[in-house]
Amino acid sequence: MQSPPPLTVAIVAPPGVQMLDVSGPADVFAEANRQTRREVYRVLTVGTAPLAVTASSGMRFLPDRSTLENLERIDTLLVAGSPDLSSAAIDYSLLDWLRRHAAVSRRYGSICSGALLFAQTGLFEGRRVTTHWKVAGLLAERHPSLQVEADAFVVRDGPVCTAAGVTAGMDLAIALVEEDLGRDIAMAVAAELVVFYRRPGGQLQFSRHGEAAPAGRGALQELQRYVAAHPAEEHSVTAMAERVGMSPRHFARIFRHEVGMTPAEFVETMRVEAARRLLEEGHETPKRVAARCGYADANGLRRAFMRRVGVTPAEYRKRHAHARA
Repeated sequence: MQSPPPLTVAIVAPPGVQMLDVSGPADVFAEANRQTRREVYRVLTVGTAPLAVTASSGMRFLPDRSTLENLERIDTLLVAGSPDLSSAAIDYSLLDWLRRHAAVSRRYGSICSGALLFAQTGLFEGRRVTTHWKVAGLLAERHPSLQVEADAFVVRDGPVCTAAGVTAGMDLAIALVEEDLGRDIAMAVAAELVVFYRRPGGQLQFSRHGEAAPAGRGALQELQRYVAAHPAEEHSVTAMAERVGMSPRHFARIFRHEVGMTPAEFVETMRVEAARRLLEEGHETPKRVAARCGYADANGLRRAFMRRVGVTPAEYRKRHAHARA
């Protein structure tokens, strides 16, 4: 019996693309072909011009097609991410190409910051999506109708399929392989590539929001540095307001306006970041880390960690510690 024609997966690579956003999913689909001993997938890389694409790493590759030509029978259309997409000018011809090809594709979406580009087509409106944690807020701000799930590695909503940063493109590809070929093939692909079939936790465990530069006027920046350096001290609104010579009410209003979060949110962020560093060192228990970071007990740290990181301190230590006591 003749095999059905392969499913075409088109991966659009914008200028400065993150190479792994392209090569990671491509390797997953290629491994699925090997596991099934037939060409289930045909992967096409698509550039925005008929020229070599220079990736963010400096590597260059020649795409199979360009968005200056029409492609036929695309099954899955994905846009890869680039560190430059948050500030890139709108390419109206590319958006038109994406709309036309998505309209005849079974599923479409993005990998990493590629969501910033694909969302400009309007095809994500009202959908649940994810993207790299670093640009999730920007995506939500630019497209308020989207339900941005900042902690998710992979989100499926109807025909829309989106993946978080970089290696999560492989998570998405494995999920699509499972959808097409079943759990056994997807697990075999993951095993061969030595990646998780279902990655534990969420992407917030990799985020580093607390390492951003201090914001606001000079006095507030000095306060932020002090809190980050002394997480175990009392940092009530009253205590912080006194340190910068303001009334508590005025301080709380100015802090939120200039820093972008409430004083309590900032203190929790700094304490969680300090706890993460201690847990990554692997020398101390979560209970001891809690005490060193300003929490009355391990339960307080656990609740804050779940809010900010999405996993418990014990799980985080287990996955990320590079030295053990």
